[in-house]
Amino acid sequence: VQLQASGGGVVQAGGSLRLSCAASGVTFNRYSIGWFRRHPGKEREFVAAIAWNEGSSVYADSVKGRFTISRDDAQNTAYLQMNSLKPEDTGVYYCGATISVATWENEYDYWGQGTLVTVSS
Repeated sequence: VQLQASGGGVVQAGGSLRLSCAASGVTFNRYSIGWFRRHPGKEREFVAAIAWNEGSSVYADSVKGRFTISRDDAQNTAYLQMNSLKPEDTGVYYCGATISVATWENEYDYWGQGTLVTVSS
């Protein structure tokens, strides 16, 4: 199973980025997908997750109203649309796959390698 996160980059505060998480070697539509991030020098934290059947999604309070998680099962890809970015959104973003939607990283079975997002003020 492989998850490939991409789409990171450098953006000014207030800007937007869209991250992608492409999966292979897994029945993608049977897995919930989550995004986590790690700020420099801090623990990895939950950002957003979407259920395997697109029935529900959940967000960290810090990104509600600014980030949107979605998925395209035909493309085996999940997305994280990030708008109104702030410097505190800077970090390495990881996508993970799990059976049931979860906010705790230990519940995830598979992880991508991470993509760096840098938001300048």
